[in-house]
Amino acid sequence: MDKRLIEAVELFEDVIVHGTERVLKSVDSPIWQEYSREQLQLMKMISKNGAMPAGKLASLQGVHKSAVSSRIKKLEEKKLIHIIKSSEDQRTKLIKLTDEGENVVRQSDQAVYEYVEKLFSDQVTDEELNQFVATFKKIREILKWEGV
Repeated sequence: MDKRLIEAVELFEDVIVHGTERVLKSVDSPIWQEYSREQLQLMKMISKNGAMPAGKLASLQGVHKSAVSSRIKKLEEKKLIHIIKSSEDQRTKLIKLTDEGENVVRQSDQAVYEYVEKLFSDQVTDEELNQFVATFKKIREILKWEGV
């Protein structure tokens, strides 16, 4: 196996694990105090991909459906999501963000973007950022799940 590929995978894992941890500890936003990382991640998935069933959300988050059910219940109580019937199959229930839920996602994203921009501003050149974006677009297309 190509040693560069092994190094790339290890670097990717390091960035995901340590980068996520650093952002979670460093982003200073009331939104991140009010909602759990898992709740925000769930809402972000719905915002990005549209209404989806709880089972699909559980699969994307890599957790049991009961964990997602608990998150859904709490977010529904806060009026950030609502459950609708699928237009294709009336037996299928889809989780959809409310306008307030979309607002929470925007606030969370903005806090992360501002933190990362400040963190990278003197460390990453425009050329490096362009290369990063192009590479990750390609990786996303290779890894993209069917139906997401």
